[in-house]
Amino acid sequence: MLAIESLYVAIQSVQVLRGLSLTVPEGRMVGLVGRNGAGKTTLMRSVMGHLAPSQGRIVFDGQDLATLPRHARAALGIGYMPEDRGLVPDLTVEENILVPIWASKTLKADARLSFVYGVLPELKEMRERRALLLSGGQQKLVALARALAVGTRLLLLDEPFEGVAPALSSRLADVIGSLRSGGGADRVAVLIAQSDLNHSRSLVDSEFVIERGANRVAAAA
Repeated sequence: MLAIESLYVAIQSVQVLRGLSLTVPEGRMVGLVGRNGAGKTTLMRSVMGHLAPSQGRIVFDGQDLATLPRHARAALGIGYMPEDRGLVPDLTVEENILVPIWASKTLKADARLSFVYGVLPELKEMRERRALLLSGGQQKLVALARALAVGTRLLLLDEPFEGVAPALSSRLADVIGSLRSGGGADRVAVLIAQSDLNHSRSLVDSEFVIERGANRVAAAA
């Protein structure tokens, strides 16, 4: 589903990714583990088109993403949950969830909202609340919901459990784990980036370790 091939990415002349390679097969959950500053967020921002690689390729379902504009990711079924949540403070919960759907010509808002609220019913109760009035943990849920709304084929989750209370971490793990219930090849592929896999080791099928922007090891979970 997603193939990262010998990727090199620099930010303001600083080389962050140094030949990183990994794969996320269709319907599988893959962990990307590394210390802060190792390059996890840089990889995800590169997949989403926010950063341009100097070498290597990012291939999604056989297509080189470098040929596409940023907004095309939503139309391809790629959902992204950034570490900093990235919500629009003055928009409501529901409007934040809808933002990437508005960029897609194929997804139906009513159907995707129904799916999201089915997975995260607690958000339906606060759908009219502005994002700036939410707690940090609630904002994490909204960021996950927004990714789920468009991530029909691939989800990129950047530190989903970081800074979250234990009870909410368990809730997030349950939601992410429930994606397996799709069964067969139609399950969404998931890449979870974390400093460690304490919260998600039971979820992932395999893991890659990133160190100073390059692969250290790839091993089965």
